[in-house]
Amino acid sequence: MKVIIVEDELAASENLAYLLHAIDSNIEIIKVLDCVTDTVKYLSKPNEAELIFMDIHLADGISFEIFEQVKIDRPVVFTTAYDQYALKAFKVNSIDYLLKPIDEDELSEALVQFKEQKGEAQTNVQMEGLLSLINARTKTYKTSYLLNHRDQLVPLKTENIAYFYIDTGVVKAVATDSRSFTMDTKLEDIEHELDPALFYRVNRQFIVNKNAILNIKFYFNGKLIVDVAPKPNERIIISKAKASEFKNWMNS
Repeated sequence: MKVIIVEDELAASENLAYLLHAIDSNIEIIKVLDCVTDTVKYLSKPNEAELIFMDIHLADGISFEIFEQVKIDRPVVFTTAYDQYALKAFKVNSIDYLLKPIDEDELSEALVQFKEQKGEAQTNVQMEGLLSLINARTKTYKTSYLLNHRDQLVPLKTENIAYFYIDTGVVKAVATDSRSFTMDTKLEDIEHELDPALFYRVNRQFIVNKNAILNIKFYFNGKLIVDVAPKPNERIIISKAKASEFKNWMNS
């Protein structure tokens, strides 16, 4: 088996090479690359690689940029330090990955999987899903808002906002200390500005901070009731259609 390693840390590439040879002495590492630029140049030309191991963060950028510049028609195993939330997304997109530090048993399983699926190249759909994932994970989200409070402007960190909601057509932000701020914007716009790992649009009226949720109660017809602090004037109800997605978000 001929392998390419794309890794900008020398110790990491050497360790991966050591593990590969320990698993299968017939594995031949034909090239080690450490940046996006060199990898694009190398993969733009004919080569004998059958499998590519690729770190996500490289010396001059993110490895997903490689897929935007050159067509890769062979399997790729990504090495990553991403958290569990991101790893689930990789699974959804059918992309193989290894969590650093690389475990020899997991590496061996990845090689077995490669041999079983040998000849099956990554599809364009998978690559598009992968690029969408990295764009979502590297997007810059709002970290604070400058809000009107009585006769002054108050800077408020998003992490200190318990929830956003619509009150008789007016969008308001409620801080964890119970202060309420009126906002001159749409709830839809706020939703796109927030980190989806921390905030969730539970229904048409509320966007809640995960850290503000006290408990979740079962309601009739598969619906859920979410209790948050500070307590709002009305119940926060999640529809049956969104209940499963919400629980997965809470569990991520």
